[in-house]
Amino acid sequence: MALPIAVLVSGGGSNLQSLIDRMESGTLDAEIKIVISNKPDAHGLTRARNHGIPALALDHTDYPSREAFDRAMVRAIQESGAQSVVLAGFMRILTSEFLNAFPGNVLNIHPALLPSFPGAHGQRDAAEYGVRIAGCTVHFVDEKMDHGPVIIQAAVPAVPGEETDALAARILKLEHRIYPQAVQWLAQDRLRMDGRHVQLRPAHSAPVPQPENALVSPPLEQGF
Repeated sequence: MALPIAVLVSGGGSNLQSLIDRMESGTLDAEIKIVISNKPDAHGLTRARNHGIPALALDHTDYPSREAFDRAMVRAIQESGAQSVVLAGFMRILTSEFLNAFPGNVLNIHPALLPSFPGAHGQRDAAEYGVRIAGCTVHFVDEKMDHGPVIIQAAVPAVPGEETDALAARILKLEHRIYPQAVQWLAQDRLRMDGRHVQLRPAHSAPVPQPENALVSPPLEQGF
């Protein structure tokens, strides 16, 4: 049975598209019940509508507090039938009002190797720092920004002097693989949190080879 999820976006929604593509190909056992954006002009809403997925704009500036905005999102998500929440470029910190409604069922992807370079400009900050390895992280969400327990990370070499956009593009390709994989593990009920450590129950199938010029841990599985 497919896991019913809600996806929150603030911008273009390329990670949303990667989830949709995996679902439509039959490799991801999830169903997007609703896409919500705090930005009425977010292209992610258009992506959802193009695939017949309900899309809702909730402008956070219309609400008197973060808690009030989060309560409105919770109502919409629960009414949609979604049980888990996936953040795909959602640029707001969630309050306990939201997280308590979906305990252990809110995921985020960040374009850096956490705990290094949290915040809105992970790739740029890593490039400007001069790192030799960069990447992306899928993690459970808590009340701190880019802080929750790590589920999966992917790393790529960072070339000295490389333009930030070039590095970001290479990281994004891996985001589009590891995020659907993490959601699939959630759908299969294979993730367990032990403090800050996330345990992955083993699969029956062997992992696929590592992507070229990259390292992914835990390894990707068939279809991802």
